Amino acid sequence: MRAYLTEFIGTFFLVLTIGLSVTGGSAMAPLAIGLALMVMVYAGGAISGAHYNPAVSLAALMRGALSANKFLPYVVAQIAGSTVAALMVRVITGKTFAPAPGSGVSAIAALLVEILFTFALAYVVLNVAVSKRASGNSYFGLAIGMTLAVAAFAGGGISGGAFNPAVGIGPIIIHASMGGGDWASLWLYIVGPIVGAALAAIVHGFQESAE
Repeated sequence: MRAYLTEFIGTFFLVLTIGLSVTGGSAMAPLAIGLALMVMVYAGGAISGAHYNPAVSLAALMRGALSANKFLPYVVAQIAGSTVAALMVRVITGKTFAPAPGSGVSAIAALLVEILFTFALAYVVLNVAVSKRASGNSYFGLAIGMTLAVAAFAGGGISGGAFNPAVGIGPIIIHASMGGGDWASLWLYIVGPIVGAALAAIVHGFQESAE
């Protein structure tokens, strides 16, 4: 149970940071988001593995770092944390938010950005927090958090910058139900991250087996 609570808390603070930064119009939102992930990874890494992302949990499952019976509870905890955080942003600011592709961006372009940068995120997680070669390192949280910051700076304006199904699902639920938004882009933030994470797990498995 403590692992699921950790996944809830970590995802909650990640999405809370996203929501407050975005609704506040912060130009440094990607950095704040990356730093939020970093500190939550350090806080929860020894308890749950600090995934805070169903796509990362999928990659961990595929690489044997998460048991099959824990996968669904992890995802439920992550989505619950995200949804509660999005609701809290509404309570605090009176505004809702949700990822969406940039103006004039095609669905294919947005999907590719979500795939590529989720691949990068899951690939880094697997190499710094799962691989036995990196066991005991002190930089795993920094590497993971800064990967998300890079992704948000580079791809956020194109795809909406979720790279995480929970970041898509929770805010879109609240935005669609309380802010007048719609569900049209939701599939991008489920399909893209799942494909990217699965590809990262496959590549990581190849690398590990080639040694």
